[in-house]
Amino acid sequence: MQHPNINGRAVADTLLEKIAQDVIKLKKENWLPKLVSIKVGEDKSVDLYVRNQKRNADKVGIEFVERHYPSDISAAEVTAAITHLNVDPTVTGIILQRPVPPHLPIKALQETIHPLKDVEGMHPKSIGNIVYGELELAPCTAMASVELLKSTGVKLQGLEATVIGHSEIVGKPIAFLLMAEGATVTVCHHMTREVKIHSRRADVVFVAVGKAGLLTGDMIKPGAVVIDIGINVIEAPDGTSKVVGDCDYESCLETAGWITPVPGGVGPVTLAILMRNTVTAAQRLQKHYHMHFHGNGLTNDHINAI
Repeated sequence: MQHPNINGRAVADTLLEKIAQDVIKLKKENWLPKLVSIKVGEDKSVDLYVRNQKRNADKVGIEFVERHYPSDISAAEVTAAITHLNVDPTVTGIILQRPVPPHLPIKALQETIHPLKDVEGMHPKSIGNIVYGELELAPCTAMASVELLKSTGVKLQGLEATVIGHSEIVGKPIAFLLMAEGATVTVCHHMTREVKIHSRRADVVFVAVGKAGLLTGDMIKPGAVVIDIGINVIEAPDGTSKVVGDCDYESCLETAGWITPVPGGVGPVTLAILMRNTVTAAQRLQKHYHMHFHGNGLTNDHINAI
């Protein structure tokens, strides 16, 4: 019998190998992918995420630059920093680390990032493009979740999918990505009357709510694929803590045909997708600059020196 766990780290490694080859090609054309991280304030979980981003960037040959600002910085100052990066032709990708201090308007700041450099796929234009079937720069976690489904070999055309959770950056983009692949999608949320009715008939269930143990084995049909996107820290009776997803893993494991573990499932693939988006952004910018500057006799060397 096939072991039902989907190995997110193996899927991520396969993606990173391809990304590294794309980076080599860009560098041969003297076009250097450069990802700038903007972090505001102090947060240990963000520090860990940034370290993982840098490690993945180093692995594939992407230059990774960290910008760290104090927690009392104003929204106008962050906007000015992003605007400067937008017009810097040596910067091909920008990521604004979340969370930011509560006085900063995260949505407005995200919209400040130019769509061509929006490697997180969070700009309204990037999310809107998914509706039109342009899937290259979608939100990283949503793309990673669909990538994990594809890794099982399950055919997406005609697939019955249920997405539990309808956030703007995970649930909704997953639904649009799946529809673009020909799947039939049901999206459940806090006002859905009987989630179990929808999840029991699905060939694949995505769950991204942030509630440990929400999805149980009796809520999925035998052989279904379960993609668990939740990240929850729970405390054991002995005082230790561990990270779990939104699934009751043990009961789902008995019923599912495939299931993503937490940790080791969606997380590593999300980081790999961030690197892939960075390469995609660099390729788009390369075309953009070629279109606007090469007609004036400027070469890649001139552009990179601007």
